[in-house]
Amino acid sequence: MRDTDTGRRRVAIEQITPLVDCGRWAVKRIQGEQITVEADIFADGHEQVRGALLFRHEPDEHWSQAALEPLDNDRWRGEFTASELGVYRYTFCGWIDKFGTWRSDFEKRLAANSDLPVALAIGGRLVAAAADRANATDANDAARLNEFAAELTSGQDPTVRGRLALDPALAALVAKYPDLRFATTHQPELRVIVERPLARCGAWYEMFPRSASATPGRHGTFADCVARLPYIAQMGFDVLYLPPIHPIGRTHRKGKNNAPQAQPGEVGSPWGIGSSEGGHKAILADLGTLADFRKLREAAAAQKIEIALDIAYQCSPDHPYVAEHPEWFRRRPDGTIQYAENPPKKYEDIFPLDFETDAWRPLWEELKSVMLYWAGEGVRIFRVDNPHTKPFPFWEWLIDDVRRRYPDVLLLAEAFTRPKVMFELAKLGFTQSYTYFTWRNTRQELTEYFQELSRPELREVFRANLFANTPDILHEYLQTGGRGAFVVRLILAATLGASYGIYGPAYELCENQPIAPGSEEYLNSEKYELRHWQLDRPDNLAPLVGQINRIRRENRALQSDANLEFHKAENDGQQLLCYSKRSDDGANIIVAVVNLDPRRKQSGMVELPLARWGIPLDRPIQMHDLLTDKRWTWKNGRSFVELDPQVAAAHIFRLRRWVRAHGDSEQFE
Repeated sequence: MRDTDTGRRRVAIEQITPLVDCGRWAVKRIQGEQITVEADIFADGHEQVRGALLFRHEPDEHWSQAALEPLDNDRWRGEFTASELGVYRYTFCGWIDKFGTWRSDFEKRLAANSDLPVALAIGGRLVAAAADRANATDANDAARLNEFAAELTSGQDPTVRGRLALDPALAALVAKYPDLRFATTHQPELRVIVERPLARCGAWYEMFPRSASATPGRHGTFADCVARLPYIAQMGFDVLYLPPIHPIGRTHRKGKNNAPQAQPGEVGSPWGIGSSEGGHKAILADLGTLADFRKLREAAAAQKIEIALDIAYQCSPDHPYVAEHPEWFRRRPDGTIQYAENPPKKYEDIFPLDFETDAWRPLWEELKSVMLYWAGEGVRIFRVDNPHTKPFPFWEWLIDDVRRRYPDVLLLAEAFTRPKVMFELAKLGFTQSYTYFTWRNTRQELTEYFQELSRPELREVFRANLFANTPDILHEYLQTGGRGAFVVRLILAATLGASYGIYGPAYELCENQPIAPGSEEYLNSEKYELRHWQLDRPDNLAPLVGQINRIRRENRALQSDANLEFHKAENDGQQLLCYSKRSDDGANIIVAVVNLDPRRKQSGMVELPLARWGIPLDRPIQMHDLLTDKRWTWKNGRSFVELDPQVAAAHIFRLRRWVRAHGDSEQFE
């Protein structure tokens, strides 16, 4: 049996959108955005149903309310603005609108002059009940409602009272005080994570601080990074991501090109974290001090660049955790601690943490304290190494707690793993994720992959960050395609995705030598040695990178992953990729045509869906190439395109429409 009140709740609330896993996980939005949600809200019988959208910022105790707009077939829509960072809770409430039902019926009775006195008496009681409800909050409204009730039940002519009953002012006043005794409130409450704009759109630059020295062979410092900042700022990057900056272990330290043993003076891998100097809360002395790091962070902020730090929850054999908390590590049959393996590869310089240890609670608390420590130092962006190798409940707990303290923290998941695992990490709260973009190089691969990323439920929580390369990944396309390949992949990453990144200076200097045929590892990888980069080389792609990032900043269409469309491009070799992005209001339309062949000229007819975009086919459009500043006029949304990768591997067009300006004169807008 249902309790009495529950049994009298007649309104059903179903099919809420957006929704992820029946509301188990929060959707994601950006601060300042309108949160638009819909639901089916209906009841038995013929009475009118009303509803409201209830919402609150999680720290607030009281709910705010937004009216619902009726759509078709018992579908309703509501909106609220996410003005604060953090988590918002929201739900729908629905109830029977007895006065609205009465008013609708009474309008018919008045037209037929049928049983008006009885109907007016019923209406008067409903208005008086609304007055009672208003007494608790607004005495003036209560008094007005009592006046209406008295007039409806007075001895005046029923026709006169009937006109009063249909007064819109009365309807609006009664609607302010609905009868919610038997209202249905949807359970569970739903959540939206609200993050800052950099969560949706940003350009990332990865750099090893130890290779930032202007002097060959000298270990770079944070001061050298400060000197490098103008170069990075000129390229237009928003985020400077630094691999681990902590002390590096000496036991089983890796040598040049991942040699099993380091030679004297070799620096080792930054991911072999921890030594007698300290662990995850310490800084490698060769880089500088904590004060030096603070100066770097402040200098970067002055250039409008944020510092992102690497969080790698693993330890070298020399990490203080190994001696202080041996219970946090897994043991081999011979009693030694298990090092990391990816057979046949062995990583003797890294000990994974054992998340199944009986001491898991202290382990979780300590790992959380690492992120909180650096957040306390002003770091608000973390790239998390291999999050898919740690338990899902750990991440849900950690991210929730960190966000409560620092709602502006952004987390990038470095998870080149199975799609469902990547999706789960996004649902757990990671802001962005690495993707398979690196391995999608043909037209079919790119089209299918980005259409997959546009699936509705995936789009609500998963934000892609398209890194064109990483210290671990030098794809064959870049190895064999020459400078043109680097140009192509840069343009694709920066225009297909609102967030993208490169590992430099290797990328802009077109570093393309693998350690061995068939390998994606770099020869002389920075992961294991110092490198000196000659940034003044004439073939440096830095000017092009800067131009593309300026284009991104100046065009709203490129600042979102919404509205990405692929278009027809006739080319026998399937080497032309055409796609567009449009701003939400349709005022900014960017069309990219990219030659995927980094060696040879490709051409073909390109066609755009102008009619669907609301652009008349009988008017020409101007295609302004933002890379070359050249302009072409297209008719009927079709044109022949030819791209030579040795000259220009792509067009990035801004579409300008032909409009009538003054009198008989016309111009492009």
